[in-house]
Amino acid sequence: MAGSDTPNDWLTWAFSPTISAILVTLVVSLCLPVLIHYYLYRKASAKVLPTVLLIGPSGAGKTTLLTLFANGTPSATHTSQEPQTALCQLPSTTSSHEDRYRSEHDTSSRSQPKFLLVDTPGHGKLRHHALSSLTSPTALKGLVFVVDSAAVSSAAGLTETAEYLHDVLLLLQKRHTQSKTSRDPQAIPVLIAANKQDVFTSLPASLVKSKLEQEIAKARQTRSKGLLDSGIGMEDDGGDDEESNWLGQYGAKEFKFAQMEEHGVEVKVIGGNVRGEGEEKGRVEEWWAWIGENL
Repeated sequence: MAGSDTPNDWLTWAFSPTISAILVTLVVSLCLPVLIHYYLYRKASAKVLPTVLLIGPSGAGKTTLLTLFANGTPSATHTSQEPQTALCQLPSTTSSHEDRYRSEHDTSSRSQPKFLLVDTPGHGKLRHHALSSLTSPTALKGLVFVVDSAAVSSAAGLTETAEYLHDVLLLLQKRHTQSKTSRDPQAIPVLIAANKQDVFTSLPASLVKSKLEQEIAKARQTRSKGLLDSGIGMEDDGGDDEESNWLGQYGAKEFKFAQMEEHGVEVKVIGGNVRGEGEEKGRVEEWWAWIGENL
């Protein structure tokens, strides 16, 4: 083969019953599957990182939470005018979805997946950034709706928060019910992070949950009445339009977050605080745990 200088000579040698040709064929047949597997593995690893979306009214603490999760300490922030993205990594003390079957006595290192945390502006005129992220999610693993636990104790703060949350949940519901494929779209769980639990005037997470449910029920009735007053509900197929814009169980007087499970949306309300008093650290461990469960 050393003197081969044409393709015909090389092919003649390759198909000849010589020891060297047989050895080369054997090496290629053994190495080729390994190389293909390595290529496919590297290609899979290059996929888009999972994303967690931060949504909520202005002043709830979204950007501060972003800096805490990305840098380990909260930083001074200002009102966001456009989305911000940070690369975060699950702490070693928090279990990921891959570790759900791990034994309590397993001392090996935990999986620490990386993910993108996207902070969206909370001002009413800029919320289209958040809503557009929900209509075309890329590797979206969860949505964190940050709530100011002190602000919702006032009527104005509660109404603003509940109406925004209503729109977000309705968009997720439509994403599920209006899917054009026989296979349901990937579920997007929602964490309502009741922030600022360290503030004296804040409401406990359980009360934040019940007040939001009650206020969302009012918003649902108001918007349904608006559809009827506009004449949409008077048409022959108007009932379908009203039902498609009804959040949760259609026709129910009360709204409960549990109603969203029928539409593939699991909602949890967990209290915490990004900043602590003095040198104390904030209380965000349960929020980290929720993210770990969904990565």
